[in-house]
Amino acid sequence: KGRVFVPSIFRKVLRDAGEDALVLRRDIFENCLVLFPKRVWDAHVDEVRARTNFFDREQRQALRLFTADAENITLDSGGRMLIPRRYMEHAGIKNEVRFIGIDDKIEIWSKDDGEDLLVKAAEAGNVLGKLMRDPVF
Repeated sequence: KGRVFVPSIFRKVLRDAGEDALVLRRDIFENCLVLFPKRVWDAHVDEVRARTNFFDREQRQALRLFTADAENITLDSGGRMLIPRRYMEHAGIKNEVRFIGIDDKIEIWSKDDGEDLLVKAAEAGNVLGKLMRDPVF
């Protein structure tokens, strides 16, 4: 039915940071969802807006699509949230989900796709190794 428990570790981090308002949207690149604390979401929107040229139709459309696809989310008293059906379909979520904390956001994957991510750890290790070897300019 789209109702999922946000893992207690994430609820604790959000609560300790004073974050009770959340924003959910589809990921830009992957078939997953991204749950933002409202403060983080607002900072991203402000950054995109600041870089958007009002007189560039393509940039304005990108800003419009970025913000229009977002959904305000609140957790109920049991720590559950409702994922809208259109988001579940986008992420291929049927029954179980996997929550993955990344930086200041939480990704929500279908359980199978989330498992596949963890299998590709060696590949990620190679990318991280290259990233850390290359000089920073």
